[in-house]
Amino acid sequence: MPSTSSRGVAVVTGGTAGLGRATARELAGRGWNVAVLARGQDGIDGTVADIEKIGQRGYGVSVDVADATAVEAAAEEIERELGPIDLWVNNAMTGTISEFLDTDRADFERATAVTYFGVVNGTRAALRRMVPRQRGQVIQIGSALAHRGIPLQSAYCGAKHAIHGFTDSVVAELTHGKVPVAVSIVDMPALNTVQFGWVKSTFSDHPQPVPPIYQPEVGARAIADVADTPRRRTWVGESTVGLVLGTRFAGRFMDWYLAKNAYEGQLAPDHHEPMMAPNLYEPVPGDHGAHGVFSAEARGGSVQTWAIRHRRALSVTGAAAAALGAATGWRVLAARR
Repeated sequence: MPSTSSRGVAVVTGGTAGLGRATARELAGRGWNVAVLARGQDGIDGTVADIEKIGQRGYGVSVDVADATAVEAAAEEIERELGPIDLWVNNAMTGTISEFLDTDRADFERATAVTYFGVVNGTRAALRRMVPRQRGQVIQIGSALAHRGIPLQSAYCGAKHAIHGFTDSVVAELTHGKVPVAVSIVDMPALNTVQFGWVKSTFSDHPQPVPPIYQPEVGARAIADVADTPRRRTWVGESTVGLVLGTRFAGRFMDWYLAKNAYEGQLAPDHHEPMMAPNLYEPVPGDHGAHGVFSAEARGGSVQTWAIRHRRALSVTGAAAAALGAATGWRVLAARR
């Protein structure tokens, strides 16, 4: 039976597959009651069952996050069923794998509506409840590609860039009003999710995230860590750090490097798993879980995210090491006098 004790109510959009599914499980494992917003009922049922097996209350609402009115209604329903929303994770996304001029205009606009306006709609629904209460937290799921766009994903990259600008503006307004609601961005690396099994693609080769690829649980742990201890920005994975810093300090090199490597890097000719129907406009029937088809190549951990999680202990250890080194040096100098 689900537990009656909880750290609060969390909402995860796109919470039934990929990173969202892993995040719903991770939050439930840390004591949250979790509501998931997604379109497909099969995935909703599977995710709610996962949450309840862990011992927390789960709830699902079938909704298209691009529909602002529907998202608002879903938030009302969740609060009636689970109680006040304390944490809202904007994770839902979709996209295409195609060159910009080969991308149908309707497909581009749909990807933008889900990936960008889904965040806008979720943030609005969350803040309408959190601001009057003077408490709560919103986490935006960003991407390394919010810092540097790559070929074949112009709609997705544009939406992730927009999320950063939108969030900065909202944070400035909350800061001006002295509103104690935390808003964070967690930028993700390439993840082994089902997205690359149902993304709409113009290529015959199976699409893939640009390596290195991480399992979605790596990202989910980072999101839950930020829920535990809010941080304004978090970069997940060594590749994200490298892309962000490379863009800042070696922009022209990154132009050349990504043009050379990120095009073919999104195609996997050695993978022959059948593609599913695209999920751009309609959910794909079935419960698809968290993982895609790249588990053999995917990393289950990250030294960088481990260091973020243990930064306090590392700071203490570093300070102690520095003090020990200083003391040792002083003794050496004293002995020479």
